[in-house]
Amino acid sequence: MTTRTNADVLIIGGGHNGLVCAAYLAAAGLKVRVLERRHLVGGAAVTEEFHPGFRNSVASYTVSLLNPKVIADLRLAQHGLRVVERPYANFLPLPDGRSFRLGGAHTESEIAKFAPGDVARWADYTAMLDRVVAVLKELIHLTPPNIGERIAFADWLGSYAVAKRLKHLDLGGRRDLLDLFTKSAGELLDHYFEGEPLKAVLGWDSVVGNFASPYTPGSAYVLLHHLFGEVNGKTGVWGHAIGGMGAITQAMRKECEARGVAIDTDADVAKLIVEHEKAVGVILADGRELRAPTIVSNLNPKLLYTKLVERQQLDDDTAQRIERYRNGSGTFRMNVALGELPDFTAMPGTQLQPHHSSGILIGPSLRYFEQAYFDAKSKAHNAGWARKPIVEVVISSTLDDTLAPAGQHVASLFCQQVNPEVDGGWDAHRDTVAKLMIDTVNDYAPNFARSVIGYEALSPLDLERRIGLVGGDIFHGALGLDQMFSARPLLGQGNYRGAFKQLYLCGSGTHPGGGVTGLPGRNAAREILKDLRKGPRPDCSLSGLGVGRGRHSLRGSKCRCANTGHTHRLQ
Repeated sequence: MTTRTNADVLIIGGGHNGLVCAAYLAAAGLKVRVLERRHLVGGAAVTEEFHPGFRNSVASYTVSLLNPKVIADLRLAQHGLRVVERPYANFLPLPDGRSFRLGGAHTESEIAKFAPGDVARWADYTAMLDRVVAVLKELIHLTPPNIGERIAFADWLGSYAVAKRLKHLDLGGRRDLLDLFTKSAGELLDHYFEGEPLKAVLGWDSVVGNFASPYTPGSAYVLLHHLFGEVNGKTGVWGHAIGGMGAITQAMRKECEARGVAIDTDADVAKLIVEHEKAVGVILADGRELRAPTIVSNLNPKLLYTKLVERQQLDDDTAQRIERYRNGSGTFRMNVALGELPDFTAMPGTQLQPHHSSGILIGPSLRYFEQAYFDAKSKAHNAGWARKPIVEVVISSTLDDTLAPAGQHVASLFCQQVNPEVDGGWDAHRDTVAKLMIDTVNDYAPNFARSVIGYEALSPLDLERRIGLVGGDIFHGALGLDQMFSARPLLGQGNYRGAFKQLYLCGSGTHPGGGVTGLPGRNAAREILKDLRKGPRPDCSLSGLGVGRGRHSLRGSKCRCANTGHTHRLQ
Protein backbone atom coordinates (compact mmCIF):
# COMPACT_ATOMS: atom_id res chain seq x y z
CA MET A 1 0.00 0.00 0.00
CA THR A 2 1.73 3.17 -1.24
CA THR A 3 0.93 6.52 0.33
CA ARG A 4 2.18 9.53 -1.55
CA THR A 5 3.70 12.24 0.62
CA ASN A 6 4.63 15.77 -0.30
CA ALA A 7 7.44 15.79 2.27
CA ASP A 8 10.92 16.83 1.22
CA VAL A 9 12.39 14.98 4.20
CA LEU A 10 11.31 11.94 6.22
CA ILE A 11 12.91 11.59 9.66
CA ILE A 12 12.84 8.14 11.25
CA GLY A 13 12.53 8.52 15.01
CA GLY A 14 11.08 11.39 17.04
CA GLY A 15 13.70 11.48 19.77
CA HIS A 16 15.20 14.83 20.71
CA ASN A 17 17.82 14.83 17.94
CA GLY A 18 15.21 14.00 15.33
CA LEU A 19 13.09 16.92 16.51
CA VAL A 20 16.07 19.28 16.52
CA CYS A 21 17.04 18.24 13.00
CA ALA A 22 13.44 18.65 11.84
CA ALA A 23 13.17 22.15 13.27
CA TYR A 24 16.30 23.40 11.53
CA LEU A 25 15.33 21.83 8.20
CA ALA A 26 11.84 23.32 8.39
CA ALA A 27 13.35 26.74 9.14
CA ALA A 28 15.04 26.52 5.74
CA GLY A 29 11.71 26.01 4.00
CA LEU A 30 11.72 22.21 3.68
CA LYS A 31 8.60 20.13 4.22
CA VAL A 32 9.56 17.72 6.99
CA ARG A 33 7.71 14.69 8.34
CA VAL A 34 8.80 12.90 11.52
CA LEU A 35 7.85 9.24 12.05
CA GLU A 36 7.81 8.08 15.68
CA ARG A 37 7.12 4.46 16.68
CA ARG A 38 5.72 5.27 20.13
CA HIS A 39 2.59 7.22 21.08
CA LEU A 40 4.65 10.28 22.05
CA VAL A 41 7.81 11.94 20.79
CA GLY A 42 10.97 12.37 22.84
CA GLY A 43 12.79 9.03 22.70
CA ALA A 44 14.65 8.60 25.98
CA ALA A 45 13.75 12.15 27.07
CA VAL A 46 10.10 11.69 28.01
CA THR A 47 7.99 12.09 31.15
CA GLU A 48 5.39 9.40 31.83
CA GLU A 49 3.28 8.12 34.70
CA PHE A 50 4.85 4.94 36.07
CA HIS A 51 2.63 4.50 39.16
CA PRO A 52 -0.81 6.04 39.78
CA GLY A 53 -0.24 9.73 40.58
CA PHE A 54 3.53 9.57 40.06
CA ARG A 55 5.30 10.85 36.94
CA ASN A 56 8.99 10.86 36.17
CA SER A 57 11.61 11.19 33.46
CA VAL A 58 11.52 7.61 32.26
CA ALA A 59 15.09 7.11 31.02
CA SER A 60 17.17 10.28 30.68
CA TYR A 61 16.76 12.06 33.99
CA THR A 62 18.91 15.18 34.43
CA VAL A 63 19.86 18.29 32.45
CA SER A 64 23.25 19.79 31.66
CA LEU A 65 24.39 18.79 28.18
CA LEU A 66 21.49 20.42 26.28
CA ASN A 67 23.28 22.92 24.07
CA PRO A 68 22.51 26.63 24.60
CA LYS A 69 22.34 27.25 20.84
CA VAL A 70 19.65 24.61 20.50
CA ILE A 71 17.73 26.11 23.43
CA ALA A 72 17.87 29.56 21.83
CA ASP A 73 17.31 28.61 18.19
CA LEU A 74 14.30 26.41 18.98
CA ARG A 75 12.88 28.98 21.45
CA LEU A 76 12.51 26.31 24.12
CA ALA A 77 12.14 28.80 26.95
CA GLN A 78 9.35 30.58 25.10
CA HIS A 79 7.63 27.21 24.78
CA GLY A 80 7.68 26.76 28.54
CA LEU A 81 10.99 25.03 29.28
CA ARG A 82 12.36 25.98 32.69
CA VAL A 83 15.46 24.38 34.18
CA VAL A 84 16.32 24.74 37.87
CA GLU A 85 19.72 24.01 39.36
CA ARG A 86 20.62 21.51 42.03
CA PRO A 87 21.80 23.11 45.30
CA TYR A 88 25.10 21.29 44.76
CA ALA A 89 26.33 18.56 42.47
CA ASN A 90 26.69 15.39 44.54
CA PHE A 91 26.16 13.88 47.96
CA LEU A 92 28.14 10.72 48.75
CA PRO A 93 27.14 8.86 51.93
CA LEU A 94 29.94 6.58 53.13
CA PRO A 95 29.84 3.15 54.81
CA ASP A 96 31.40 4.51 58.03
CA GLY A 97 28.62 7.06 58.53
CA ARG A 98 30.50 10.05 57.16
CA SER A 99 29.59 11.83 53.92
CA PHE A 100 31.15 13.93 51.18
CA ARG A 101 29.58 16.79 49.22
CA LEU A 102 30.84 18.21 45.92
CA GLY A 103 29.81 21.55 44.51
CA GLY A 104 29.13 25.01 45.85
CA ALA A 105 31.09 27.04 48.36
CA HIS A 106 31.85 24.10 50.66
CA THR A 107 33.74 21.99 48.08
CA GLU A 108 37.24 22.79 49.32
CA SER A 109 36.37 22.25 52.96
CA GLU A 110 34.81 18.90 52.07
CA ILE A 111 37.91 17.87 50.13
CA ALA A 112 40.15 18.89 53.03
CA LYS A 113 38.23 16.60 55.43
CA PHE A 114 39.58 13.53 53.66
CA ALA A 115 42.88 14.69 52.09
CA PRO A 116 44.05 18.24 52.86
CA GLY A 117 46.69 18.10 50.14
CA ASP A 118 43.99 17.58 47.52
CA VAL A 119 42.74 21.14 47.88
CA ALA A 120 45.66 22.62 45.91
CA ARG A 121 45.52 19.80 43.39
CA TRP A 122 41.79 20.45 42.95
CA ALA A 123 42.62 23.90 41.59
CA ASP A 124 45.16 22.38 39.18
CA TYR A 125 42.72 19.72 38.05
CA THR A 126 39.84 22.10 37.37
CA ALA A 127 42.13 24.53 35.54
CA MET A 128 43.35 21.69 33.31
CA LEU A 129 39.81 20.59 32.52
CA ASP A 130 38.65 24.15 31.88
CA ARG A 131 41.37 24.62 29.24
CA VAL A 132 40.58 21.38 27.45
CA VAL A 133 36.80 21.64 27.69
CA ALA A 134 36.85 25.17 26.25
CA VAL A 135 38.46 23.83 23.07
CA LEU A 136 36.38 20.67 22.84
CA LYS A 137 33.16 22.64 23.26
CA GLU A 138 34.02 24.20 19.90
CA LEU A 139 34.81 20.86 18.27
CA ILE A 140 31.45 19.32 19.18
CA HIS A 141 29.80 21.79 16.79
CA LEU A 142 32.00 20.74 13.85
CA THR A 143 31.34 18.06 11.26
CA PRO A 144 34.18 15.53 11.47
CA PRO A 145 36.31 15.13 8.33
CA ASN A 146 35.01 12.23 6.26
CA ILE A 147 37.88 9.75 6.29
CA GLY A 148 36.71 7.04 3.93
CA GLU A 149 38.24 5.41 0.90
CA ARG A 150 39.88 8.67 -0.08
CA ILE A 151 40.52 11.98 1.58
CA ALA A 152 39.13 14.82 -0.49
CA PHE A 153 40.23 18.43 -0.34
CA ALA A 154 37.10 19.30 1.61
CA ASP A 155 38.15 16.77 4.22
CA TRP A 156 41.53 18.43 4.56
CA LEU A 157 39.70 21.69 5.17
CA GLY A 158 37.72 19.93 7.86
CA SER A 159 40.91 18.72 9.48
CA TYR A 160 42.34 22.22 9.27
CA ALA A 161 39.27 23.56 11.07
CA VAL A 162 40.01 21.16 13.90
CA ALA A 163 43.68 22.10 14.02
CA LYS A 164 42.75 25.78 14.05
CA ARG A 165 40.89 25.28 17.31
CA LEU A 166 43.53 23.07 18.88
CA LYS A 167 46.13 25.81 18.39
CA HIS A 168 44.56 27.57 21.38
CA LEU A 169 46.10 24.85 23.57
CA ASP A 170 49.77 25.08 24.45
CA LEU A 171 51.93 21.95 24.41
CA GLY A 172 50.95 21.08 27.96
CA GLY A 173 47.30 21.45 27.09
CA ARG A 174 47.67 19.16 24.08
CA ARG A 175 49.34 16.56 26.26
CA ASP A 176 46.44 16.84 28.70
CA LEU A 177 44.04 16.37 25.80
CA LEU A 178 45.87 13.23 24.69
CA ASP A 179 45.73 11.87 28.24
CA LEU A 180 42.00 12.46 28.42
CA PHE A 181 41.39 10.64 25.15
CA THR A 182 43.59 7.64 25.81
CA LYS A 183 44.08 7.05 29.53
CA SER A 184 41.72 5.69 32.14
CA ALA A 185 39.78 7.93 34.47
CA GLY A 186 41.25 5.99 37.39
CA GLU A 187 44.82 6.68 36.31
CA LEU A 188 44.05 10.36 35.80
CA LEU A 189 42.31 10.78 39.15
CA ASP A 190 44.92 8.76 41.06
CA HIS A 191 47.56 11.09 39.64
CA TYR A 192 45.81 14.19 40.94
CA PHE A 193 44.16 13.09 44.19
CA GLU A 194 44.48 10.93 47.28
CA GLY A 195 40.99 11.21 48.81
CA GLU A 196 38.79 8.28 47.79
CA PRO A 197 35.44 10.12 48.15
CA LEU A 198 36.54 12.88 45.78
CA LYS A 199 37.84 10.37 43.25
CA ALA A 200 34.60 8.41 43.49
CA VAL A 201 32.36 11.40 42.81
CA LEU A 202 34.52 12.55 39.90
CA GLY A 203 35.00 9.03 38.59
CA TRP A 204 31.25 8.38 38.51
CA ASP A 205 31.09 10.35 35.27
CA SER A 206 33.49 7.86 33.68
CA VAL A 207 31.18 4.88 34.22
CA VAL A 208 27.77 6.48 33.69
CA GLY A 209 26.39 4.53 30.77
CA ASN A 210 29.79 2.89 30.28
CA PHE A 211 30.07 -0.86 30.78
CA ALA A 212 33.70 -0.69 31.85
CA SER A 213 36.01 -0.23 34.81
CA PRO A 214 37.12 3.31 35.67
CA TYR A 215 40.59 1.87 35.02
CA THR A 216 39.75 0.93 31.43
CA PRO A 217 41.86 2.98 28.96
CA GLY A 218 39.67 5.60 27.30
CA SER A 219 37.30 5.96 30.25
CA ALA A 220 38.77 9.40 30.96
CA TYR A 221 37.05 10.62 27.80
CA VAL A 222 33.67 9.38 29.05
CA LEU A 223 34.30 11.50 32.15
CA LEU A 224 35.20 14.44 29.92
CA HIS A 225 32.08 13.96 27.77
CA HIS A 226 29.89 14.73 30.78
CA LEU A 227 31.64 18.06 31.43
CA PHE A 228 30.60 19.87 28.24
CA GLY A 229 27.34 21.09 29.66
CA GLU A 230 25.88 24.03 31.49
CA VAL A 231 22.63 25.13 33.09
CA ASN A 232 21.36 28.70 32.80
CA GLY A 233 24.80 29.84 31.61
CA LYS A 234 26.73 28.17 34.44
CA THR A 235 29.29 25.67 33.14
CA GLY A 236 29.49 22.21 34.72
CA VAL A 237 26.21 22.60 36.61
CA TRP A 238 23.44 19.97 36.59
CA GLY A 239 19.76 20.76 36.80
CA HIS A 240 16.19 19.58 36.46
CA ALA A 241 13.62 20.46 33.80
CA ILE A 242 10.31 21.35 35.46
CA GLY A 243 7.88 18.70 34.29
CA GLY A 244 10.69 16.22 33.71
CA MET A 245 12.80 15.56 30.63
CA GLY A 246 9.63 15.35 28.58
CA ALA A 247 9.30 19.11 29.03
CA ILE A 248 12.35 19.50 26.78
CA THR A 249 11.02 17.38 23.95
CA GLN A 250 7.48 18.76 24.21
CA ALA A 251 8.92 22.25 23.82
CA MET A 252 10.84 21.00 20.79
CA ARG A 253 7.66 19.53 19.37
CA LYS A 254 5.88 22.88 19.74
CA GLU A 255 8.62 24.65 17.80
CA CYS A 256 8.61 21.96 15.12
CA GLU A 257 4.87 22.35 14.66
CA ALA A 258 5.22 26.15 14.58
CA ARG A 259 7.64 25.67 11.69
CA GLY A 260 5.26 23.40 9.83
CA VAL A 261 6.75 19.99 10.67
CA ALA A 262 4.30 17.08 10.40
CA ILE A 263 4.73 14.62 13.28
CA ASP A 264 3.25 11.12 13.07
CA THR A 265 3.17 9.06 16.27
CA ASP A 266 2.37 5.32 16.35
CA ALA A 267 4.25 5.22 13.03
CA ASP A 268 6.57 2.22 13.31
CA VAL A 269 9.07 2.13 10.44
CA ALA A 270 9.74 -1.49 9.48
CA LYS A 271 11.98 -1.07 6.43
CA LEU A 272 14.13 1.46 4.59
CA ILE A 273 13.43 1.43 0.85
CA VAL A 274 16.69 1.40 -1.12
CA GLU A 275 16.65 1.58 -4.90
CA HIS A 276 19.73 1.87 -7.09
CA GLU A 277 21.85 2.54 -3.98
CA LYS A 278 19.61 5.43 -2.96
CA ALA A 279 17.35 5.70 0.09
CA VAL A 280 13.99 6.71 -1.35
CA GLY A 281 11.44 5.99 1.38
CA VAL A 282 10.22 3.75 4.17
CA ILE A 283 7.65 1.02 4.73
CA LEU A 284 5.68 1.22 7.98
CA ALA A 285 4.67 -1.78 10.06
CA ASP A 286 1.05 -1.25 8.95
CA GLY A 287 2.09 -1.63 5.31
CA ARG A 288 2.05 2.01 4.27
CA GLU A 289 4.85 3.13 2.00
CA LEU A 290 6.13 6.71 2.25
CA ARG A 291 8.65 8.25 -0.10
CA ALA A 292 10.72 11.44 -0.04
CA PRO A 293 13.89 12.77 -1.70
CA THR A 294 15.78 12.83 1.61
CA ILE A 295 15.67 10.27 4.43
CA VAL A 296 17.15 10.95 7.88
CA SER A 297 17.62 8.31 10.58
CA ASN A 298 17.60 9.21 14.26
CA LEU A 299 17.98 5.55 15.23
CA ASN A 300 20.92 3.74 16.76
CA PRO A 301 23.05 2.93 13.66
CA LYS A 302 23.05 -0.78 14.51
CA LEU A 303 19.25 -0.79 14.72
CA LEU A 304 19.01 1.03 11.39
CA TYR A 305 21.38 -1.20 9.45
CA THR A 306 20.46 -4.56 10.96
CA LYS A 307 16.67 -4.20 11.31
CA LEU A 308 15.53 -1.74 8.63
CA VAL A 309 18.04 -2.57 5.91
CA GLU A 310 18.52 -5.90 4.15
CA ARG A 311 22.07 -7.16 4.66
CA GLN A 312 22.69 -7.70 0.95
CA GLN A 313 22.09 -4.00 0.36
CA LEU A 314 25.22 -3.16 2.36
CA ASP A 315 28.75 -3.88 1.19
CA ASP A 316 30.36 -6.74 3.12
CA ASP A 317 32.78 -4.56 5.07
CA THR A 318 30.07 -2.17 6.26
CA ALA A 319 27.75 -5.03 7.19
CA GLN A 320 30.45 -6.81 9.19
CA ARG A 321 31.59 -3.67 10.98
CA ILE A 322 28.09 -2.57 11.91
CA GLU A 323 27.50 -6.02 13.40
CA ARG A 324 30.56 -5.37 15.59
CA TYR A 325 29.46 -1.83 16.47
CA ARG A 326 29.65 -1.82 20.26
CA ASN A 327 26.52 -1.21 22.32
CA GLY A 328 25.77 -1.83 25.97
CA SER A 329 25.85 0.68 28.81
CA GLY A 330 25.69 -1.69 31.76
CA THR A 331 22.74 0.37 32.97
CA PHE A 332 19.66 -0.66 34.97
CA ARG A 333 17.13 2.16 35.30
CA MET A 334 14.39 2.52 37.95
CA ASN A 335 11.63 5.03 38.68
CA VAL A 336 10.49 4.81 42.29
CA ALA A 337 7.46 6.27 44.08
CA LEU A 338 8.31 7.18 47.69
CA GLY A 339 6.13 7.86 50.72
CA GLU A 340 8.87 9.94 52.33
CA LEU A 341 12.39 11.20 51.69
CA PRO A 342 15.37 8.94 52.46
CA ASP A 343 16.71 9.18 56.01
CA PHE A 344 20.46 8.81 55.51
CA THR A 345 22.60 7.56 58.36
CA ALA A 346 25.26 10.04 57.29
CA MET A 347 22.80 12.96 57.25
CA PRO A 348 19.63 12.08 59.20
CA GLY A 349 16.15 13.40 58.69
CA THR A 350 13.22 12.96 56.30
CA GLN A 351 12.53 16.68 56.14
CA LEU A 352 13.74 18.26 52.89
CA GLN A 353 17.45 19.13 53.04
CA PRO A 354 19.85 20.29 50.28
CA HIS A 355 21.42 16.85 49.87
CA HIS A 356 18.03 15.42 48.90
CA SER A 357 18.06 17.66 45.81
CA SER A 358 21.58 16.73 44.69
CA GLY A 359 22.83 13.68 42.82
CA ILE A 360 23.05 11.10 45.62
CA LEU A 361 25.78 8.58 44.82
CA ILE A 362 26.02 5.13 46.37
CA GLY A 363 29.55 3.87 45.67
CA PRO A 364 32.42 4.99 47.91
CA SER A 365 35.53 4.42 45.76
CA LEU A 366 36.95 3.72 42.33
CA ARG A 367 37.84 0.19 43.46
CA TYR A 368 34.18 -0.34 44.36
CA PHE A 369 33.27 0.80 40.82
CA GLU A 370 35.83 -1.56 39.34
CA GLN A 371 34.57 -4.56 41.30
CA ALA A 372 31.02 -3.80 40.21
CA TYR A 373 32.14 -4.05 36.59
CA PHE A 374 34.16 -7.23 37.17
CA ASP A 375 31.15 -8.90 38.80
CA ALA A 376 28.79 -8.05 35.95
CA LYS A 377 31.27 -8.83 33.19
CA SER A 378 32.52 -12.14 34.58
CA LYS A 379 29.14 -13.54 35.75
CA ALA A 380 31.20 -15.33 38.38
CA HIS A 381 28.69 -14.79 41.20
CA ASN A 382 25.31 -14.60 39.44
CA ALA A 383 23.76 -14.33 35.99
CA GLY A 384 25.47 -11.02 35.27
CA TRP A 385 25.18 -8.11 37.70
CA ALA A 386 27.25 -6.44 40.41
CA ARG A 387 26.85 -7.85 43.89
CA LYS A 388 27.38 -4.29 45.15
CA PRO A 389 26.11 -2.00 42.38
CA ILE A 390 26.69 1.71 41.90
CA VAL A 391 23.49 3.72 42.24
CA GLU A 392 22.84 7.41 41.66
CA VAL A 393 19.59 8.60 43.23
CA VAL A 394 18.00 11.80 41.93
CA ILE A 395 14.81 12.85 43.73
CA SER A 396 13.39 15.26 41.16
CA SER A 397 10.24 15.95 43.15
CA THR A 398 12.30 17.93 45.67
CA LEU A 399 12.73 20.52 42.91
CA ASP A 400 9.48 19.95 41.03
CA ASP A 401 6.13 19.46 42.76
CA THR A 402 4.37 18.53 39.50
CA LEU A 403 5.68 14.96 39.60
CA ALA A 404 4.19 13.46 42.76
CA PRO A 405 1.25 13.92 45.17
CA ALA A 406 1.80 16.39 47.99
CA GLY A 407 4.10 15.03 50.69
CA GLN A 408 5.35 12.19 48.48
CA HIS A 409 8.23 11.90 46.05
CA VAL A 410 9.65 10.30 42.92
CA ALA A 411 13.24 9.10 42.64
CA SER A 412 15.28 8.14 39.59
CA LEU A 413 17.73 5.32 40.25
CA PHE A 414 20.47 5.13 37.63
CA CYS A 415 22.32 1.90 38.35
CA GLN A 416 25.61 0.41 37.16
CA GLN A 417 26.88 -2.28 36.50
CA VAL A 418 24.75 -4.97 34.88
CA ASN A 419 25.61 -7.14 31.92
CA PRO A 420 23.55 -6.23 28.85
CA GLU A 421 22.98 -9.95 28.33
CA VAL A 422 22.38 -12.04 31.45
CA ASP A 423 22.19 -15.80 31.67
CA GLY A 424 18.56 -16.85 31.41
CA GLY A 425 17.44 -13.50 29.97
CA TRP A 426 16.44 -10.23 31.64
CA ASP A 427 12.76 -11.09 31.98
CA ALA A 428 13.71 -13.77 34.48
CA HIS A 429 15.91 -11.53 36.62
CA ARG A 430 14.44 -8.00 36.43
CA ASP A 431 12.69 -8.02 39.81
CA THR A 432 15.63 -9.66 41.58
CA VAL A 433 17.95 -6.92 40.40
CA ALA A 434 15.40 -4.20 41.19
CA LYS A 435 15.23 -5.44 44.79
CA LEU A 436 19.05 -5.40 44.95
CA MET A 437 19.11 -1.76 43.85
CA ILE A 438 16.55 -0.77 46.48
CA ASP A 439 18.43 -2.71 49.17
CA THR A 440 21.69 -1.01 48.15
CA VAL A 441 20.19 2.42 48.82
CA ASN A 442 18.58 1.08 51.98
CA ASP A 443 22.03 0.18 53.37
CA TYR A 444 22.72 3.93 53.57
CA ALA A 445 19.17 5.17 54.24
CA PRO A 446 17.40 2.52 56.39
CA ASN A 447 13.90 3.84 55.69
CA PHE A 448 14.23 3.66 51.93
CA ALA A 449 12.86 0.17 51.24
CA ARG A 450 9.80 0.60 53.45
CA SER A 451 9.03 4.00 51.93
CA VAL A 452 8.72 2.52 48.43
CA ILE A 453 5.10 2.73 47.25
CA GLY A 454 5.77 1.33 43.79
CA TYR A 455 8.40 1.25 41.10
CA GLU A 456 9.16 0.72 37.44
CA ALA A 457 12.30 -1.29 36.59
CA LEU A 458 13.92 -1.06 33.16
CA SER A 459 16.61 -3.59 32.33
CA PRO A 460 18.86 -3.17 29.27
CA LEU A 461 16.39 -5.34 27.37
CA ASP A 462 13.46 -3.14 28.47
CA LEU A 463 15.31 -0.01 27.36
CA GLU A 464 15.85 -1.60 23.97
CA ARG A 465 12.25 -2.77 23.58
CA ARG A 466 10.66 0.45 24.75
CA ILE A 467 12.96 3.18 23.48
CA GLY A 468 15.21 1.51 20.90
CA LEU A 469 18.38 1.71 23.01
CA VAL A 470 20.22 -1.31 21.60
CA GLY A 471 21.65 -3.33 24.49
CA GLY A 472 20.29 -0.60 26.76
CA ASP A 473 23.01 1.74 25.44
CA ILE A 474 22.13 5.29 26.48
CA PHE A 475 24.70 6.75 24.06
CA HIS A 476 23.56 4.83 20.90
CA GLY A 477 26.99 3.20 20.89
CA ALA A 478 29.94 3.04 23.26
CA LEU A 479 32.13 6.12 23.54
CA GLY A 480 35.52 4.68 22.62
CA LEU A 481 38.28 5.90 20.33
CA ASP A 482 37.11 3.43 17.68
CA GLN A 483 33.59 4.94 17.76
CA MET A 484 34.26 8.67 18.01
CA PHE A 485 34.59 11.69 15.77
CA SER A 486 35.13 10.57 12.13
CA ALA A 487 34.59 6.94 13.19
CA ARG A 488 31.14 7.52 14.70
CA PRO A 489 29.44 5.33 13.69
CA LEU A 490 31.96 4.16 11.07
CA LEU A 491 34.74 5.68 8.99
CA GLY A 492 33.08 6.97 5.83
CA GLN A 493 29.87 7.91 7.67
CA GLY A 494 31.24 10.28 10.30
CA ASN A 495 29.95 13.35 8.45
CA TYR A 496 26.26 12.46 9.02
CA ARG A 497 25.90 10.88 5.54
CA GLY A 498 24.76 7.27 5.64
CA ALA A 499 25.53 4.12 3.67
CA PHE A 500 23.27 5.12 0.76
CA LYS A 501 22.79 8.27 -1.24
CA GLN A 502 20.05 10.52 0.18
CA LEU A 503 20.36 8.86 3.61
CA TYR A 504 21.56 10.93 6.56
CA LEU A 505 22.19 10.12 10.24
CA CYS A 506 21.21 12.55 13.00
CA GLY A 507 21.13 10.50 16.21
CA SER A 508 23.49 10.04 19.14
CA GLY A 509 25.33 7.37 17.15
CA THR A 510 26.99 10.28 15.34
CA HIS A 511 29.39 12.98 16.54
CA PRO A 512 29.53 14.22 19.28
CA GLY A 513 27.74 11.23 20.82
CA GLY A 514 25.12 10.62 23.47
CA GLY A 515 23.38 12.67 26.10
CA VAL A 516 20.53 15.11 25.59
CA THR A 517 22.55 17.71 23.68
CA GLY A 518 20.66 18.23 20.43
CA LEU A 519 24.00 18.62 18.64
CA PRO A 520 23.90 15.53 16.41
CA GLY A 521 20.54 16.73 15.10
CA ARG A 522 21.78 20.29 14.67
CA ASN A 523 25.02 19.28 12.96
CA ALA A 524 23.23 16.83 10.66
CA ALA A 525 20.76 19.51 9.58
CA ARG A 526 23.65 21.75 8.59
CA GLU A 527 25.10 19.03 6.33
CA ILE A 528 21.73 18.20 4.79
CA LEU A 529 21.11 21.85 3.97
CA LYS A 530 24.60 22.14 2.54
CA ASP A 531 23.91 19.25 0.15
CA LEU A 532 20.47 20.60 -0.77
CA ARG A 533 21.79 24.15 -1.06
CA LYS A 534 19.15 25.47 1.29
CA GLY A 535 19.42 28.14 3.98
CA PRO A 536 19.61 29.30 6.65
CA ARG A 537 21.80 26.62 8.11
CA PRO A 538 22.62 26.12 11.79
CA ASP A 539 25.43 28.55 12.68
CA CYS A 540 23.96 31.25 10.45
CA SER A 541 23.41 34.27 12.65
CA LEU A 542 19.69 34.23 11.80
CA SER A 543 19.08 30.47 11.82
CA GLY A 544 16.77 30.68 14.81
CA LEU A 545 14.49 33.18 13.07
CA GLY A 546 13.19 30.96 10.28
CA VAL A 547 9.96 30.09 12.05
CA GLY A 548 7.79 30.21 8.96
CA ARG A 549 8.29 28.80 5.50
CA GLY A 550 10.24 30.49 2.73
CA ARG A 551 11.57 33.33 4.84
CA HIS A 552 15.16 32.82 3.70
CA SER A 553 16.58 32.23 0.23
CA LEU A 554 20.01 31.00 -0.81
CA ARG A 555 22.20 33.17 -3.01
CA GLY A 556 25.46 31.33 -3.63
CA SER A 557 27.25 31.26 -0.31
CA LYS A 558 24.88 33.78 1.24
CA CYS A 559 21.36 33.65 2.62
CA ARG A 560 18.82 36.44 2.19
CA CYS A 561 16.04 36.91 4.75
CA ALA A 562 12.76 37.85 3.08
CA ASN A 563 11.47 39.44 6.28
CA THR A 564 14.26 41.95 6.76
CA GLY A 565 16.10 42.01 3.43
CA HIS A 566 19.29 41.27 5.39
CA THR A 567 21.85 39.14 3.57
CA HIS A 568 24.24 37.09 5.68
CA ARG A 569 26.94 34.57 4.90
CA LEU A 570 26.32 30.87 5.52
CA GLN A 571 28.96 29.66 7.94
